[in-house]
Amino acid sequence: MTLHFKNLPVYLILLVLPFVHSCKEKKAEKTPDEAEMNTNEDDGFVSIFDGKTLDGWEGDPVYWSVQNGNLTGEVTPETLLKSNTFIVWQGGQPDDFELKMQFRIAEAGNSGINYRSEKIDTIPHALRGYQADIDGKIRYTGQNYEEKKRTTLAYRGEKVIINTQPNPDEPGSLRANVAKNCWQSREVVASLGESDSLKTKIKSEDWNDIHLIIKGNRLQHYVNGILMSDVTDNDTVNRKMSGYLGVQVHVGPPMKVEYRDIKLKNL
Repeated sequence: MTLHFKNLPVYLILLVLPFVHSCKEKKAEKTPDEAEMNTNEDDGFVSIFDGKTLDGWEGDPVYWSVQNGNLTGEVTPETLLKSNTFIVWQGGQPDDFELKMQFRIAEAGNSGINYRSEKIDTIPHALRGYQADIDGKIRYTGQNYEEKKRTTLAYRGEKVIINTQPNPDEPGSLRANVAKNCWQSREVVASLGESDSLKTKIKSEDWNDIHLIIKGNRLQHYVNGILMSDVTDNDTVNRKMSGYLGVQVHVGPPMKVEYRDIKLKNL
């Protein structure tokens, strides 16, 4: 739109100009919600938890709820677990993806983020598969642990190549290849830093960022922007290339874990 001021008195021109300037500024402005929405669209991440309900997630409501906008797993003295329990995202079984979220866990807590996992028919709300480990004492946070399968694949601070175990077709060979809760057919090829030093980068009983980059057979776990474990899984017998996402509360003492800002990007 073009405005013509040639025949207008000066006092009217002075009144109109601020209004025109104001209109131009308002047209360029975006609300905070619009800015956030556009940012998410630009980087490809999509929120998979609405912060209000458990819609799109399946778990035992005895242990899982939404509290203060956070996906909350809680075990009380009256609800002690006999087996680990998960709440599982129902939106698909991602293969290559990035996952970002924040977590906060009580000192007595034990949890983790499972991915490329399968459901276990004989145990309610249970998953078997890769896990980004999380615990309140920060002994294991950041490592790659395979729940109910090959156990520890990489401790915090390790870059690892996983190989197929010897005689994979023999009955019982999977369990036979585990010693001291660690998979034996693995090679540590580099250090990402000392585990105790990396531990200092993780906040106790406070919010931490976690970022998983899962692409092909390479599995990277970042906490607060720092690479904590890096696995290349060449075990074509046992590895999984897609599967369920879920978060865990672990057998043990009463505990609480919270997750928020859960965002997924398919690669």
